Amino acid sequence: MTAEAAALHAHDVSRLAPDYVRKISRYIPGKPVEELAREFGLDPASIVKLASNENPRGPGPAVRHALAVATEELSRYPDGNGFALKSVLAARYGVTADEIVLGNGSNDVLELVTQAFLRPGDSAVYSRHAFAVYPLATQARGAHGIEVAARDFGHDLPAIRAAITGTTRIVFVANPNNPTGTWLAPAVVEAFIASVPDDVLVVLDEAYNEYLEPAQCAPSAAWTRRYPNLVVSRTFSKAYGLAALRVGYGLMTAPVAEMLNRVRQPFNVNALAQAAAIAALGDTAYVDESRALNASGRAVLEEGFRRLGLACVPSHANFVLVKVGDAGRAYHRLLEQGVIVRPVANYGLPEWLRVTVGIDAENRRLLESLERALAR
Repeated sequence: MTAEAAALHAHDVSRLAPDYVRKISRYIPGKPVEELAREFGLDPASIVKLASNENPRGPGPAVRHALAVATEELSRYPDGNGFALKSVLAARYGVTADEIVLGNGSNDVLELVTQAFLRPGDSAVYSRHAFAVYPLATQARGAHGIEVAARDFGHDLPAIRAAITGTTRIVFVANPNNPTGTWLAPAVVEAFIASVPDDVLVVLDEAYNEYLEPAQCAPSAAWTRRYPNLVVSRTFSKAYGLAALRVGYGLMTAPVAEMLNRVRQPFNVNALAQAAAIAALGDTAYVDESRALNASGRAVLEEGFRRLGLACVPSHANFVLVKVGDAGRAYHRLLEQGVIVRPVANYGLPEWLRVTVGIDAENRRLLESLERALAR
């Protein structure tokens, strides 16, 4: 190290951050359309983004109207308690407003749970091939992550139960799981929750719940009454088409919600997001149509992957995990053709790509582009 470099190092105040924070590998989101357009000189309108599990339909007309009305009050702070949105959610799920915590996306709810309940020296348990935020949020609190081997690309609940130790404060379970799309039947999930010690929180991440067929959906809101250590997180970013607005929520007992609200930032959900979420909850036909279109599009992708001789994991969400071999090379060859998907090597899946279900033209463009990418 040169004298100049040593001097800079000595004055680098980032060294004052806790060691467990400095060791975090930050979350990298899917590549934006604008970034790809700049890199390859492409027309942004020609680019297909199937990387971030967004609803390709965009928000419904009721949401667009609600947003137009809400813009009249942009000079005012939003309702920090989210009274109107909580009231609609409470009526929908048969809970009280005190049992709901609003978040800047469900990601915020996950972070709030770790902020409120994890300390240095504690541990959290989660599955391999599960959402990357679980280990990130755990490490940010100075806690220890316990990763449990996956079973058939999904959660091995008996193994997760066995991994709980005396230091464990939180267990994360995603259903359906991201990035693999696997799903566990409600009876299996409830049996697991019932087996977890009362002093360990179970965070049931249901970000993709609305893409399940109604018969597959768990009565998880009702479970929070039977299991005081259960937190259920949901989002409006996926099936409801509100990813840009960042709004989610958690269902839990009032005492747990109180702890999350003590660490929650004031006004963490903006006024436009709250208005849009209320309108989205009222437009059940939009969600039903999105579910149906997703199922048909997912079938097109899965059949197309099989035609190309590629293995894929049966999905219950709005994406498909497909094995392409050299995923890094395939990813970059797709980028050259203006198609963005998600490589998942950081999830321990270096040969796989996660592909969001798009509209029909996008799905077929992806399959055609992937065939060319793999043939080169």
